[in-house]
Amino acid sequence: MHKILLIIKREYLTRVKQKSFIIMTILGPLLMGALFVVPIWVATQEDEKTDVLVVDESHLFDTSFPDKENMKFHFVKDMAITEAEKQLEEDYYSAVLYIPQNIINSNGAEIIYKKQPGFNTILFIETSIENELEGLKLSEAGIDKKTLAAAKTDIKMRKSKYESGVKESKNTELSMVVGMLGGVLIYFFIFLYGAQVMRGVIEEKSSRIVEVIISSVKPFQLMMGKIIGIAMVGLTQFLLWIILTTTIVSAAKGFLGVDKSTLPTPVPMEQTLNGQQSPLQPNLPANQTDSEDMDELWKSIDKINFPLLIGVFIFYFIGGYLLYGALFAAVGSAVDNEADTQQFMLPITIPLILSFVMAQFVMNNPEGPMAFWLSIIPFTSPIIMMVRLPFGIPYPYTDLWISMALLVVGFIATTWFAGKIYRTGILMYGKKVNYKELWKWIRYH
Repeated sequence: MHKILLIIKREYLTRVKQKSFIIMTILGPLLMGALFVVPIWVATQEDEKTDVLVVDESHLFDTSFPDKENMKFHFVKDMAITEAEKQLEEDYYSAVLYIPQNIINSNGAEIIYKKQPGFNTILFIETSIENELEGLKLSEAGIDKKTLAAAKTDIKMRKSKYESGVKESKNTELSMVVGMLGGVLIYFFIFLYGAQVMRGVIEEKSSRIVEVIISSVKPFQLMMGKIIGIAMVGLTQFLLWIILTTTIVSAAKGFLGVDKSTLPTPVPMEQTLNGQQSPLQPNLPANQTDSEDMDELWKSIDKINFPLLIGVFIFYFIGGYLLYGALFAAVGSAVDNEADTQQFMLPITIPLILSFVMAQFVMNNPEGPMAFWLSIIPFTSPIIMMVRLPFGIPYPYTDLWISMALLVVGFIATTWFAGKIYRTGILMYGKKVNYKELWKWIRYH
């Protein structure tokens, strides 16, 4: 045991002192923090002021473009489009909106600019034109636009899970995002650190350093020390990412002044007409709907059991890595260079790729039989269980305990098989190994 600890210490200290580890430990939280902070920062920035000259040959849109805070429309009568373009060239306006006389039949307008307008500007103009044309067509058909708008109904389906006499609201979309994020992180961590184990074994074998090491420790001790040491490196980096990312996001939110308390107060869904609830309830204004959606999102985030998620993630990260890390070490010991690993990598990577592909189907039915079995089988459970967990595992978490127990058993079994290959292959040079040869090594006593 003492020798395994020495190998773990050597692997751990050697790798955490590398420049690549330090750079990625700092760069990773910055990138992840940017994913949260940049959209918030962009949303708080004011759009550049846009002055649009409108040349409306149809004379249908004199009141269809109300000025916004950073967008102003200038209507002109009887101005040719060529003259308007000259105004644009002389920097009097940011853009020219040309509406042809036959706009109703052609459904085509043109915006001419020197500097690309923002997406919101173009979307606002398109929506305004579409609404006006729809209103004209409805009027010609004898249909009142207000009545039609009032008849539109937007149903908000609340999702609640009933378990053990308790009803708990759920946000399916948020669960999908959290589950997929957890599965993707497990997937990449296993590949990233598993490949490090394989490359480390190949380097020691090709440089013949392993012959000196084997004279002092058993091959199995060397393999276990290398696997566990690199696992601790990965766990250290992951925990540092969590701490640094949380710190960066919290500091950025404070600097930008973003807080739940600053969000608009949700407006009740009920709208009344002359003191009575309207039978034709119109859709809420966009700002009211957005504030309600944001409030529900914050409530859903607050209900996420983050200690359970992080704890289970760490377990499956370690368990999945140890299971696959042993197989990666066995592959590294069986070959002389990295190019020869391809024939042995396919059987190892198929379960991981299958888990990643099947994650979408699991999210569609997280408590179905396929989701159950994929989250139980040790080779697929690290990814699939992380996908299932945010949707809620039925109490008393029987599926979770079975999955964890089988993952431990799977790790022990794969380590035993990998150890048999490792102890023979680590000292074998210059021989092309195939699956038949590996089976002989496994059968050696």
